[in-house]
Amino acid sequence: MHSLLERKKKEASAELGFAEVQAGALLLPRGPRMWSGVGCLWVLLSSCLVAVWSFSIISPAWIVRVQGKDSASFGLLWHCSEAVYNCYTFGSLGSFADIPSGSWQTSAVLCSGGCVLLATSALLAIVTIFLPSGQCEKRICTLAGYMQTTAVFIMASGLLVYPFGLNSSIVRKYCGDSSIYHAAECQIGWGYMLGIVGVMLAVFLPFFSKYAPKESLSPTPIPALL
Repeated sequence: MHSLLERKKKEASAELGFAEVQAGALLLPRGPRMWSGVGCLWVLLSSCLVAVWSFSIISPAWIVRVQGKDSASFGLLWHCSEAVYNCYTFGSLGSFADIPSGSWQTSAVLCSGGCVLLATSALLAIVTIFLPSGQCEKRICTLAGYMQTTAVFIMASGLLVYPFGLNSSIVRKYCGDSSIYHAAECQIGWGYMLGIVGVMLAVFLPFFSKYAPKESLSPTPIPALL
């Protein structure tokens, strides 16, 4: 009889201890949140690509012709002749129509708009560093990812439209018998290549944004009592 009572007391105390352990586990604070490696790469790459595309847009070397005194180069907004220091803008905010080709005007709008979207998404990516983890952070990362996807398509369209302006009179004056997607005596410059590289790298940004939210560090598990 005594042995049966002692066994029941032991079982009751064991169940009570297990219940206390479960209650303690529920009261444990959640683990801290750590910025993921993918998130760091996303923020860094987004910021770098904004700089890359800004240099590409203001570059006067999208199409170049290097032949001594007859050297010339063309960009989205700039035209240089004879030397890189002898450059002038095709147009400004007040004289956008001075850009010699409608294709180049369209390309300037697309590339500039894509760069603005990319810069805005990079700013949102930086903001997520200082936000606590949660739904707000995830929504901002998702929004930035959609903006970067749109920016990639817009900037790629701008790059594809630009060669349609090679048949303009000012380009034919320096490049000879040039036509759409045929530069004749001219060649692709470093500014255009920089834009292509920027678009190719920007393709990865929407994928990085999906895994950018902070990771949760789980507390050390407590072994269950048998």
